[in-house]
Amino acid sequence: METKQPKAQKAKKESKGFRGIESAFAVIVVCFIIALCIYNFVLGDVSNFTDETRSEPVPGNLLGTIYKGGVIVPVLQTLLLTVLVLSIERAFAIMTAKGKGSLTKFVANVKAALAANDLDKAQQLCNKQKGSVGSVVTSVLKKYAEMEGNNELTKEQKLASIQKEVEEATALELPTLEMNLAVIATMTTLGTLVGLLGTVLGMIKSFAALATATGAPDSVALSTGISEALVNTAFGIATGACAVISYNFFTSKIDKITYAIDEVGFSIVQSYAANHSK
Repeated sequence: METKQPKAQKAKKESKGFRGIESAFAVIVVCFIIALCIYNFVLGDVSNFTDETRSEPVPGNLLGTIYKGGVIVPVLQTLLLTVLVLSIERAFAIMTAKGKGSLTKFVANVKAALAANDLDKAQQLCNKQKGSVGSVVTSVLKKYAEMEGNNELTKEQKLASIQKEVEEATALELPTLEMNLAVIATMTTLGTLVGLLGTVLGMIKSFAALATATGAPDSVALSTGISEALVNTAFGIATGACAVISYNFFTSKIDKITYAIDEVGFSIVQSYAANHSK
């Protein structure tokens, strides 16, 4: 005889799609390992330098020049890779949260179904759309149906209950949408500061080469210091720029999803108020 599982357990087994990478620290560690491998085996390949000691890159060789940026380079590479990986992760997560099809069209169709008091059609649209938006609207529609069968509460209490369901369902979904955005925002400042640190260290090496020279300055040491400064500056700017663009882009996408949820939730509350006398 087949045992019936509680609805709560069945709900937990339903796949909600890709929700995001929960451990940003693990991403940073993996990116650091990859950055070290790139620094040592790609940038630091002997063919990029004039001799095996890697003292001077081959003229015009960009990889060797980047390698001479010093120990700050793999740190900056780690930050840049982390921004890129988390940006791709957020892109997939937000696409999943948005669901299938146009979000604007979905909102319009649900509002039209609610205006006609056709909850079944609204639910079918949610099942088709899926994602966080469909999940929130489905939860609110269930509360709507529950209030229709409730004869104990007043109309005002029912409307408040539906509105509360909208807020609670939205609050459950928002953390998954904003996951890892704080890390990307941190990279905006951190990348620039680490790049500035590398620039300062490179300039210190350059001035040290000038200070210790008894006659003509050591051109190798001087060029190494300048290369380190410029390479780290470039990586720092690139990391900060990518982080700013990524953060602002995904924040705007989340705002659109949140606005769509609020708009549908408001329509459901208004639909109940218009179609029910108590």
